[in-house]
Amino acid sequence: MRPYQRTAKPDGRRAIGLYGERQAAEYLEDRGYRILDRNWRCRAGELDIVARHESAIVFVEVRTRRAGGRFGTAVESVDGRKRLQVRSIAEVYLSMNKLHGTRLRFDVIAITLRQTETDSEFKVEELRHVEAAF
Repeated sequence: MRPYQRTAKPDGRRAIGLYGERQAAEYLEDRGYRILDRNWRCRAGELDIVARHESAIVFVEVRTRRAGGRFGTAVESVDGRKRLQVRSIAEVYLSMNKLHGTRLRFDVIAITLRQTETDSEFKVEELRHVEAAF
């Protein structure tokens, strides 16, 4: 008897999210941000991007959506529950990295993607950076 093997299906949402996070990191680096961590995880959840800009530690929540999606804009998806979660995870990050007393900022980068003619690739239609979003 052959052992059960689970085959991983490609997750389109995950691929889109990772693509958006790469675009956001490049955007930030082009503007003088130094990326400290990407996809930093702890029990409470994940921080998409942690960066340093001037004298502040910036926690960046990246939201990526396809153009014409049914669930609202990327910025609208960062609701009160998500803001509390990011703040909570940021506290863990600060504690683990002994960064208490450092100036903080919470930003949102909202990316809208348009599918290209090949249907297997995306192009950034809009990238909106909301500084001090919450």
